[in-house]
Amino acid sequence: MQQPTIETERLRLRPFTLEDAKQVQTLAGHTLIAEMTANIPHPYEDGMAEAWIETHQTLWFARQAVVFAIERKEDSVLIGTISLTEMTQTDGNLGYWLGVPYWGKGYCTEASQALVHFAFTTLNLPMLYARHLLHNPQSGAVMIKSGFQYISEVTAYTSGVERKVKHYECYRGELHY
Repeated sequence: MQQPTIETERLRLRPFTLEDAKQVQTLAGHTLIAEMTANIPHPYEDGMAEAWIETHQTLWFARQAVVFAIERKEDSVLIGTISLTEMTQTDGNLGYWLGVPYWGKGYCTEASQALVHFAFTTLNLPMLYARHLLHNPQSGAVMIKSGFQYISEVTAYTSGVERKVKHYECYRGELHY
């Protein structure tokens, strides 16, 4: 089964193509994106976006991850990404980022709610979890609006660096939106 496209009121969540690489590099290359996420380096160098995009199909077919481009329907502009990574038969890790010009417009919550629904109904996962850096409470607000419950502060290791993060979980059958 090919990775599907998911439509919401304002957004299209679709598989990335190599043609998206330049926009990914532009958006992900902003210093604030690296500061607010645990896995995006700064500077975001040439070739990184292409290398990242080239992994998506293999991860999808192995059922290890699903990565979507977030595109506005009104103008087909790529504004960020949302994904489920570290997937097993029992859970997956929700992650996302939006380009800075698109913050504060509800796009991340809209995309997150759609992906949570997809994870529970299409992928049949019983549980999702998500984490955010302590200095990024806006991401926690997206998680809460998407049906997640705050569990605890934990230590995570990303790129060999120990970081404190807030951990959230969401279970199939407990959504109220």
